[in-house]
Amino acid sequence: MKIKAVIFDLDGTITEPYLDFDKIREEIGLSPDSEPILESMQKMSSDQRQKTEEILYKHERLAVEHSTLNKGAAQLFDWLKKNNIPVGVLTRNTKHNASAVAAKHNLEFHAIFDRNDGPAKPDPFGVQKLCDFFKVKPQETLVIGDYLYDLQCAKAAGATAILVRAGKNAEKFGSQADYIIDSLAEIIDIITKNTEPRIQNYEKHKKN
Repeated sequence: MKIKAVIFDLDGTITEPYLDFDKIREEIGLSPDSEPILESMQKMSSDQRQKTEEILYKHERLAVEHSTLNKGAAQLFDWLKKNNIPVGVLTRNTKHNASAVAAKHNLEFHAIFDRNDGPAKPDPFGVQKLCDFFKVKPQETLVIGDYLYDLQCAKAAGATAILVRAGKNAEKFGSQADYIIDSLAEIIDIITKNTEPRIQNYEKHKKN
């Protein structure tokens, strides 16, 4: 099926990984095995939540300031623009920070769905809303990320899930991805060659 839209995660996907969530959790006072930060915040008192938000915002601002584009990002975004394929960002971060990344690196995001817009990843709500905005079907959409939640929300919505390899993430949850890539520029081939959306097929294709 023809791909008509692409949805990206932000940190670790469009930009190289910067946020150290273990460090952030420690600063907040969360145990390593507790729920993710956003989910933990929902159960905090108002004072705790405010302090946690301040810590989180501080680290997110630093991530924007120090951000560098991930491998192949500039090439892919140029190609998407030339081919009139809309770009959405689905992030557990904020619109402000996503827009700041776009401005810093001269990227164009046509729509941003952040943690304040509705249920966050891994809920598929954000994928569905972005598809509605672009007037495309999830089956006509690629969702690209570096973490399990990106894959889960993509699959739940019916979109194609693409994992950007980083560290040992492919070993941990790569089986839930349709493709595993090492450079964002590989997305161009996935779209133009309409490669069958299964990891093993694409890994074989890359070796030939």
